Amino acid sequence: MHVFTERDLTTTLDSSTRVCVVGYGSQGRAHALNLRDSGVDVVLGLRPGGASARQASAEGWSPRPIAEAVQGASIVMILLPDTAQPAVFREAIAPHLEPGALLMFAHGFNVHYGQIDAPAGVDVALVAPKSPGAMVRREYTRGCGVPCLMAVHRDATGSARARTLAYAHAIGGTRAGVLETSFAEETETDLFGEQAVLCGGVTELVTKGFETLVEAGYQPEIAYFECLHELKLIVDLMHEGGLAKVHQFVSETAIYGDLSRGPRIVDAGAKARMKEVLEEVQTGAFAREWLVENQVGKPSYRRMLARDLEHPIEAVGRSLRARMTWLEEGPGDADQEDRSAAQ
Repeated sequence: MHVFTERDLTTTLDSSTRVCVVGYGSQGRAHALNLRDSGVDVVLGLRPGGASARQASAEGWSPRPIAEAVQGASIVMILLPDTAQPAVFREAIAPHLEPGALLMFAHGFNVHYGQIDAPAGVDVALVAPKSPGAMVRREYTRGCGVPCLMAVHRDATGSARARTLAYAHAIGGTRAGVLETSFAEETETDLFGEQAVLCGGVTELVTKGFETLVEAGYQPEIAYFECLHELKLIVDLMHEGGLAKVHQFVSETAIYGDLSRGPRIVDAGAKARMKEVLEEVQTGAFAREWLVENQVGKPSYRRMLARDLEHPIEAVGRSLRARMTWLEEGPGDADQEDRSAAQ
């Protein structure tokens, strides 16, 4: 796979390019600030009086209503929650898109599953930084960047690919490398990763391990340390150097337990169920389920979320973390997306 860098640029964005960033949550704030610092003419499209608009105004921006902000923009980047995008697009964006404009996303969900269809003559693409927004901003200010994915869904003008790479460059992506993908691949792998590994897989593994120890008579506090607290050590090692670094910095006893017992926990049955989850993503079954869930007010979502937050590991964790004076606000807090339906 070719990794795109500054050497691959055939065009760049400058003060003659007006980019409308719709949304000022985790990614929206980072994109807007990085674009502006790269010399791009940036206008924010936000819901008047909303929390995002108030924050943006406090940080020196002059946000406009979305419909007004879109007018005259050659690039429109939508950085709202997935479930909010279709209605905002229909009502405030689509009627005001300039002919030949580039409509952009940071996740392909709504385009891939047919919830958003841009007018004819409009380019459609995505640039997806592979990090939370705070890191996108921090690395840019350090003169670095984070890896990004880019994809072109529709090239109506013949310049979509070049402009998409130029956008990735303007937010710092070419400093770390930009990988080309498709809307289908980005969307399906992202959803699968969240469900099977990064969110669903990890949280279920942690809570089931905690329950196993507590049900066997061990103290909840000890179970918390072994099944949740120390997970950061392993994740950090994997993040920095893959499996090899984990094996380098844990004991041989731990390595032997990993190699001999790990496959018994996450076995062929678990992989088969992962394939089922992937098929639900690929066929659109998950997307349809999630869209219906939102349409009826998210009752199942709220019930399952409450079950998670009421798990005993949460009470134990709060008590123990209160004694960990070195803990500061982490990315889960600082980079929390504004999930309001209209920003």
